Amino acid sequence: MEGLSISEKARNVALEALRGETRGNGHPFIEHPDAIAEIIRKEIGLSEVCVAAMYLHEATRLHSELVPSLEGEFPREVIDIALSLNKLSQINPKDTRLEAENYKRLIVSYSKDPRVVVIKIADRLEIMRSLDLFPKASRERKSLETLFLYIPIAHQLGLYNIKSEMEDIYLKHADPEQYRAITNKLKAGEFERRRISMEFISPLEKKLQNEGIKYKLKVRTKTAYSIWRKMVAQKVPFEGVYDVFAIRFIIDAPEDRDVEKALCWKVFSLVTEEYESDTKRLRDWLTNPKPNGYESLHITVKNKTGAYLEVQIRTARMDEVAESGLASHWSYKGIRKEATLDSWLNSVRSVLERKSTLNEFYDARQERTVNDDVFVFTPSGELRKLPAGASVLDFAFEIHTNVGIKCVGGLVNGRSVPIREKLHTGDYVEILKGKNQKPSADWLNYVVSSKARNKIRQFIKEEEYQKANEGKELLASKCRKWKLEIMDEDLAALMKKYRLKTLNSLYEAIGNLTLDPLEVKKFVELRREVHHVDIQGSLNVEDQSSPKESNARESDVLIVDASNVKQLDYKFAKCCQPVFGDDIFGFVTRLDGIKIHKISCPNAARLLDEYPYRILKTRWSK
Repeated sequence: MEGLSISEKARNVALEALRGETRGNGHPFIEHPDAIAEIIRKEIGLSEVCVAAMYLHEATRLHSELVPSLEGEFPREVIDIALSLNKLSQINPKDTRLEAENYKRLIVSYSKDPRVVVIKIADRLEIMRSLDLFPKASRERKSLETLFLYIPIAHQLGLYNIKSEMEDIYLKHADPEQYRAITNKLKAGEFERRRISMEFISPLEKKLQNEGIKYKLKVRTKTAYSIWRKMVAQKVPFEGVYDVFAIRFIIDAPEDRDVEKALCWKVFSLVTEEYESDTKRLRDWLTNPKPNGYESLHITVKNKTGAYLEVQIRTARMDEVAESGLASHWSYKGIRKEATLDSWLNSVRSVLERKSTLNEFYDARQERTVNDDVFVFTPSGELRKLPAGASVLDFAFEIHTNVGIKCVGGLVNGRSVPIREKLHTGDYVEILKGKNQKPSADWLNYVVSSKARNKIRQFIKEEEYQKANEGKELLASKCRKWKLEIMDEDLAALMKKYRLKTLNSLYEAIGNLTLDPLEVKKFVELRREVHHVDIQGSLNVEDQSSPKESNARESDVLIVDASNVKQLDYKFAKCCQPVFGDDIFGFVTRLDGIKIHKISCPNAARLLDEYPYRILKTRWSK
């Protein structure tokens, strides 16, 4: 191995240890650490020491017997990082209760070297990029672990690009239709955003030139996940999210913090002279940068048409940090790598060792307020998803119908609780069963999941039907013994007397012994004495079913906002089958008139990309 770099030597060790192992696509497993190495080097900017440690981790995490042979071949710090990564890979998500703070404490307890967690985030990013290689259950588990554990920490470390990419991949798998709808709407509005940006900068160009300020203008569009979060939190459609994009000034500036700040404030004054600003929405992260190193000025202004725009002002150095985190800071021209590396690693160490969540930091609970789901662990560590407000009883029916029916309570994090106890994300739940337990109508007050409600109702109906059969047979048996024939009008009178709506309810009352058959006999005999009923007759009960509702309804009317094509026929696309209320667009075909597609149609992105001139704005009639 003479002449090889430390990372090349480590890769050779991994290549030998992983020989014969493959990924879900059948490719050699070495592709996984190779992809992580690219992320570590190019996207985060860590050293070859970290790349080498990652390769040794992959080689030894399942082959601990290799560790002694590495002594002397590799520096101690490389081996230590690799062994710390091995420990991290053994953390069971249930040990964290899906809390980012708990996960950070475990990381600190396993390793004081802050580079370990950064490598682990690079590993998780590669897994998310390769999520399609995993089976469905594994995809769901890894997505949730990423959402609750890795994304918050990536945010805290300032690894914004990685954080945003993992969020979008999560949404793509968790809600593919919403993801398609949002990304396609962003694609459809791209031209409009460019037009607004051009109109915005036009009156400022001359002023900036006169001040000698060199800059680049960038239109920053929110990620699909970020837009989705706002849609859910604010209960608005895509069109109701007003800060879908921001206009960003990236200023060329020398390596001098005072000069950088002065130039940013100068651009601020030029923008606010030209446009009315909302001072309540000014965010000054120049004077007080965020703990993760973020520096920028954010303002909201009103353009000439009255629309509100977010404007961000920063230097090229600040933008580099904002895009890729402090890890990228040392690669910026003119800044010494070693000094910045030490500074950044110290900041990472500070973040990891915090014992409580700071307001400035990304709080994982913020995600949970948006996502109306609860994620809890089974005794075996399996992750189960339930709707918000779910109880122990919901969880029991989620495990199995028979477990739900026999549920008498549960152990939540080792504590005994009743069936109505509400669950929270990260809870560890074990169900307690009783041999003689069975559902009652009260149970419907304790559950929120449709599965539990349906199973409880089904059981109650089956019980009622069984009791009704028992009651009917009991009454028939008694009547044969008494030589008493009960007619339809007798049954109708009994239902009226006891205020029962159905005949089954009457029989069920007899089956439950809440109505004594002897009472029925006395009532029938007394009724016949009073009314002299002819026992040979029978009462025909008129069917009082409600009239059928008319299936006819007024057709949904589609309006196409283009006068020269109003007479063309339109058809609904079979690929997505839009229905009234869906977000839609029209596509002019060559032979088949106008086809109407949902904006979330799997084919929408291709049509919007390749044939923008054949797209028609389309809406349903009011």
